[in-house]
Amino acid sequence: MSTMKRGRRAVVLGTLAALALGATACGSSGGDPLSGGSSAPTASGGPGGPAAGGGSGSTVVVGSANFPENVLLGSIYSQALKAKGVKVEEKFNIGSREVLYGQLQSGNLTVLPEYNGALLAYLDAKSTAVSTQDVNAALATTLPSALGILDSSPAEDKDSLSVSQETADKYNLKTISDLAAKAGELTIGGPPEFKSRREQQFKDVYGLTFKEWKPTADTTANALKDGGVQVGNVFTTDPKIVQYKLVALADPKNVFGAQNITPLVNKSGVDATATAALNAVSAKLDTAGLTALMKRVAVDKEDPSAVAKDWLKSNGLG
Repeated sequence: MSTMKRGRRAVVLGTLAALALGATACGSSGGDPLSGGSSAPTASGGPGGPAAGGGSGSTVVVGSANFPENVLLGSIYSQALKAKGVKVEEKFNIGSREVLYGQLQSGNLTVLPEYNGALLAYLDAKSTAVSTQDVNAALATTLPSALGILDSSPAEDKDSLSVSQETADKYNLKTISDLAAKAGELTIGGPPEFKSRREQQFKDVYGLTFKEWKPTADTTANALKDGGVQVGNVFTTDPKIVQYKLVALADPKNVFGAQNITPLVNKSGVDATATAALNAVSAKLDTAGLTALMKRVAVDKEDPSAVAKDWLKSNGLG
């Protein structure tokens, strides 16, 4: 497992890049080296060499970073391509974004499961795009010509404000906006830096003033389960959301920017068949489904390849 930990993805404005590139997050699904790296390429990037999967009959090389969720996604992509007759080579557990990105540019990799908001932060630290549409539009103009993104899935691995099912039922909570009337009675938990980064933003955007802020770090989901806090900052695909029956509140005003699972490709290496197969995966993959899959991988310790196979079969893609 890489020593570089999962970045705090999907943070708006100037904090987006800093969090996506360096902060520590919950470790239930492993570190996220995609959020690492201090030297991002310019918009022109490097030259895109001939991709390993250049056209029909060639081999598409699917890569992944070395944390469980990305390996699972890589396996889903790989098996979906194979199901359509595409010749595939798997290179999983590689490393950080700067290594993976360079390998994709050179053509040593053809396809990589990415997180659109964190990728944009890596490429353009000053970008203020937060919605899926705006992030992808920015990527379209920022990525070098050799690279491109395919369809983003609804699935996102991003920060959330989550509550227990009991708290959601008690206060009729479905969105962060619903917290406004009750926040003064509730204690919120998260990493030590969460208060300084988010308190004013929650006041300005959602009108939230919480009773107390507690630094719960990686124990936030447990604190929600045990009642030590009533609201907590938990990643949306943390398997503890399923394990503890937590509710991730919707964020209609995009305090937490988009982090959609999105195939990043070397364009010369994917033909129409490969593109259609990967877009079909994106169309079916949602956050709740990915979270359930991650419980099987991270909590139940099932093999990611077997979990990917089950998901593809159940969605008519395998």
